[in-house]
Amino acid sequence: MVQHDGTTADWLGYATLRLAGEDITVYLDPGRYGVLDGLKPQDGDVVCVTHDHHYDSDAIRQVAREDATLVLFDGIDANRIDRDVERPADLPYELVNVDEETDIAVGDPTGDRDDGPRPGEVFIRTLPAYNDPNGPHTRADGEPFHPPGFGCGFHLTLPSVWGRDVTVLWPGDTDVLAGHAELDVSLFCPPIGGSFTMDRQEAARLAEELAPNLVLPIHYDTFEALETDAAAFAGDVAGRGVPVVLD
Repeated sequence: MVQHDGTTADWLGYATLRLAGEDITVYLDPGRYGVLDGLKPQDGDVVCVTHDHHYDSDAIRQVAREDATLVLFDGIDANRIDRDVERPADLPYELVNVDEETDIAVGDPTGDRDDGPRPGEVFIRTLPAYNDPNGPHTRADGEPFHPPGFGCGFHLTLPSVWGRDVTVLWPGDTDVLAGHAELDVSLFCPPIGGSFTMDRQEAARLAEELAPNLVLPIHYDTFEALETDAAAFAGDVAGRGVPVVLD
C-alpha cells in the first residue's frame, strides 16, 4: 500500500490497481492469476477494464459495490475470450463503454466544486494502448500482441483528502506511444514486465519525460514472461531524479 498526496494506491498483482481518493475507490483491471484470492472487499465505486486480457467478470463482482459503475473498453468481447466470463451487459452494474478518446466524469459527486473532481467523483480520460506492429512486442507471425484498437489506457483525476487533485496514469498493455510524455501525471503506474508491453528500460525513460511526483510500477513478475528486475527499474528511475516506490 502506497500513500500519495492524500490518496492510497495498492498494486494487488498482475495489472490490478486499487486507488482510493476522497470518498471514492477505483479498481483498474481487477483479477486473474489469483491476485484477489481471499479478498472480498466489494468497495469499488468505479471499475475500469482496458481490454479482453484483463476482463474478469468474477473479479469485478468481487471488488464492485452494488451501485458501482463499470468503465469498459468498448472492444471487450466475451465471446472472444477463452475463459469462462459473463458478458459485460449481464453484470448488475451501470455500464459505460469507452473508446480510445473518451473524457467522462464518473461517480456520485457531492459539494459545489467545479474546478476539478468533487468528493465521490473521478475524471476519466482514455488513450490508445497497443504494440507497434513494427516493434519487438509481436507474435512469431508478426502480429502485435495488442494490435491498434484492441484496448485503451486510463488517465484518472481523483479528488484527494488533502484538497488537491491527483492524476494517475495506467497506460494499459502498450508500448510507449507518441503523446504519453505530454500528459500531466502525478502518479505513474507503468507496466515493466516487457514481452507484451514496454519493458523496464522503456518505462524508465518515459518516467523521466513525464516527471511525475511518484512512479509505482505494475504488471510484472506474475508469470515467467513478465519477470523483470524491479529493483533495477527503481534504481534507474531514481537515478533520473524521479521518486519511485515498489509496492
